[in-house]
Amino acid sequence: MSRRIPLRKRLSVRLLITSVLIAVCSVAATAWLAVETTTRALEEEQGQVLAEDMDVLARLSGYAATHPEWKGVEQVVRALSEKTGRRIALTTTDRTPIADSAPPGTSLPPRAAATVDPLRTDTYTERAAQRSGIDPRAVGPYRLTAVESAKLEKLAVVRQKCYARFGVETGIVETPSGRPVLSEDEPAPFDCADGRLNTPTPTENKALADLTRRARDCLDRHEVRSAESLLVAFDATDPSRLGRYYLGKIDVPPGSKTARTLQNCVDSARRAQLDPYVAPTAELFLGGGDRTAVRFDMSPANKTKVVGVAGLVLAVTVAVTAVVATRLVRPLRALTAAAQQPPQLHVRVPVTTRDETGILAAAFNDLTERREQLEAQRKAMVSDIAHELRSPLTNIRGWLEVTKDGVVPPEPELLASLHEEALVLQRVIDDLQDLAAADAGTLRLHREPVRADELLGQVAAAHRVAAGTAGVALRTATDGEPWLDADPVRMRQALGNLVSNALRHTPADGTVTLTARCDGEEVVLEVADTGSGIAAEDLPHVFDRFWRAEKSRSRRTGGSGLGLPIVRHLVAAHGGTVRAASEPGVGSVFTLRVPGLAGGAPGPGPAPLQ
Repeated sequence: MSRRIPLRKRLSVRLLITSVLIAVCSVAATAWLAVETTTRALEEEQGQVLAEDMDVLARLSGYAATHPEWKGVEQVVRALSEKTGRRIALTTTDRTPIADSAPPGTSLPPRAAATVDPLRTDTYTERAAQRSGIDPRAVGPYRLTAVESAKLEKLAVVRQKCYARFGVETGIVETPSGRPVLSEDEPAPFDCADGRLNTPTPTENKALADLTRRARDCLDRHEVRSAESLLVAFDATDPSRLGRYYLGKIDVPPGSKTARTLQNCVDSARRAQLDPYVAPTAELFLGGGDRTAVRFDMSPANKTKVVGVAGLVLAVTVAVTAVVATRLVRPLRALTAAAQQPPQLHVRVPVTTRDETGILAAAFNDLTERREQLEAQRKAMVSDIAHELRSPLTNIRGWLEVTKDGVVPPEPELLASLHEEALVLQRVIDDLQDLAAADAGTLRLHREPVRADELLGQVAAAHRVAAGTAGVALRTATDGEPWLDADPVRMRQALGNLVSNALRHTPADGTVTLTARCDGEEVVLEVADTGSGIAAEDLPHVFDRFWRAEKSRSRRTGGSGLGLPIVRHLVAAHGGTVRAASEPGVGSVFTLRVPGLAGGAPGPGPAPLQ
């Protein structure tokens, strides 16, 4: 009887809800993209505001670099505020007001936007900025006199004319210190490099001497050897930058402790030299001013469009989902109806599609077929087990009853026969128990290093009497000294079952041979006989339970039919494989491949059996 599935748990309803959610997310994403596109101009405006902030910082840093104090900065702050439309405030590091474009008493923003320090301009990004973070406009004692600037201007004009004669167009740029430099994009002609324009002026030499003295004092405090040989060169092409500096003829490796000390001393000396000529460090506060944030406001027409498109998308989604859900649910309902039928009917379902549901239907049919086969095997197995147990039990019961009635006396021959029947019964039960343990995964192995020749010798010794009784020669042969990582008891059991099977099917004067050899990382064990062999059509079934090629053979002479299945399970538990090959009238060969011992033999062992 089929159960009624609640509406909220039906697959079609779930698919419909999922599609609606996807549609809603799609509409929301589309609306977000529209808003994002519309407000891109606002983001560009914010970028412009950031650029204005950097311009304000650069302007105030330039003022501090060219003035020893902040006196008179109010006009600059007011002009920048009018230009940007924002509030600009300057305070000392302890929040004492310096200049503010807002009315007096207006509270400052909670945090400063930047620190204005021309000697440490980490955010200053102009091309001529010092590597040490000093504003290039902070020249201090390096500023040339009017006479020096005029003299250098004449020399610059002469060199410019010289460049022009060689076809090199240049321009004259005046640096913040008042020194003119030529700007050229091509290498300078050699004939024009007279050295006069690049020679430091007396003002520059005096400033460099003072800088060298300060740096030497710092090096002396750090106990740097040869501090007195420090020389700071001059870069006339860019006087805002220091030239190279070195300790006489001493080679200072880059990145070394001495190199870092030298760099720090020159930088600190440079800042100390310029400090009297620049304004003190100040905090810069920026406010929003009179600007109001522009907000995106959707018009009624746009709202109607968004709602209409959303409704259309939802309608199409629902319609498509309903059609798809119906097609998907139809084969699933057929599978559900088939699965609810009684198991003994083994109902199949038609495979009508080649998609996932069709694959599921085919898998269901395969599962049904395997279940039907397993059920048939189970019935046959129960019948075989009952027959296996009934035969010895019937014999034991019959003889015990006639003995009890006094028809047959309990002679030793009768007791020996009953004992043999009990052994047959015990063997069948033991085999079934091993198979049950293998099927349940509870077959325990106690692995240890095992020599293959010793293993073959032990199996041969255990079956030597049975082989002699049957008139069959039992031999062993080993190629090299292969070692196994295996449970010796279980491996003897597996090989013993193969030897017992071979002895039963080998006539008198025949031979059963056990061999062992290495094949890469595996050990190959073979049990070969010269018996009657197995037909080609019977080879695939030799490892099936209760199977025998000769159906007429009795359980006593033909075995229980469980020996070879046990061999297969034991070898599989060791991670190996077993294979049978046979030729009728010639004999059979059973080959076992099991993992060998990694690294070879663990150490010296006993001598091989002869």
